[in-house]
Amino acid sequence: MEHSEPDTRTLERGLGEYVGAVAAAVGVPAESMTVEISDTATAYLGLPRRWLDRPDHDVMLVWSELRGWALAVETDPADAPVVIAHYGGDDLVPSPSAVAQFVADAVAGRRTGQERPGPATALTRKSLAERLKAYRRHLG
Repeated sequence: MEHSEPDTRTLERGLGEYVGAVAAAVGVPAESMTVEISDTATAYLGLPRRWLDRPDHDVMLVWSELRGWALAVETDPADAPVVIAHYGGDDLVPSPSAVAQFVADAVAGRRTGQERPGPATALTRKSLAERLKAYRRHLG
């Protein structure tokens, strides 16, 4: 019997490899990233920089299967992060180099993304897994 949706492990592996490629492009070590597959697939990259308006808080790059990439400033754990910019466009899986350019532009004050996220993208987990397949190094 063929499953219409990928298993969680396959999706997590593909997303992990993709986020690892983004981390390398942004210059972040793998230990600064997390990937989680639950009711929503998400990823987090802790960036080694501060934001001028909030010099006591770290900058992070976050990804959601509903909204794509966003650059944000970490706040107190009980508060929501302050989003600086959202990666624009309809592509939830842009190339790692495109994400790195987005981060560089936003940090330099050239916000090429969107200030607010676009509408939630209707992407099935199956199509997401297909998009991430190019980043999977190992299938076993």
